[in-house]
Amino acid sequence: MKAHGRVFKYGDNVDTDVIIPARYLNSSDPAELASHCMEDIDDTFVKRVQKGDIIVADKNFGCGSSREHAPLAIKASGVSCVIADTFARIFYRNAINIGLAIIECPEASREIKEGDDVEVDFDSGVITDHTTSKTYQGQPFPEFMQQIISSEGLVNYINHSK
Repeated sequence: MKAHGRVFKYGDNVDTDVIIPARYLNSSDPAELASHCMEDIDDTFVKRVQKGDIIVADKNFGCGSSREHAPLAIKASGVSCVIADTFARIFYRNAINIGLAIIECPEASREIKEGDDVEVDFDSGVITDHTTSKTYQGQPFPEFMQQIISSEGLVNYINHSK
């Protein structure tokens, strides 16, 4: 399983309230959430994001509330993966549960820049920045987590396993 796309870069402590502002939480429709994704931190994100793009952030990405709306908005916007130095634990679990690929790699989160062309190989954990020709070693996903993500989330994974 791989992800490949252009990078949107953010800093430390990107919380769930800027990923999907609370004023839009009356909807659980993925398309509606995607149309407001990141708007309080980057009001051009929804206009520029394309299917397959990648978010790279620093420490504690997804901190704040425990709502699943945040990773759902990111996934529905077309983002194929989020790379960060660290993730808030509840965001990490919610992302896997809804099928959003995420990977921790401090070196990649520090060095990859906005607009870089990046590929992530989830089997090996290797992150390749095609813009700079640098590679980074992230933590590879165990096979069962890759199956959850490729099934589009935990519920689908469980339903297909029966």
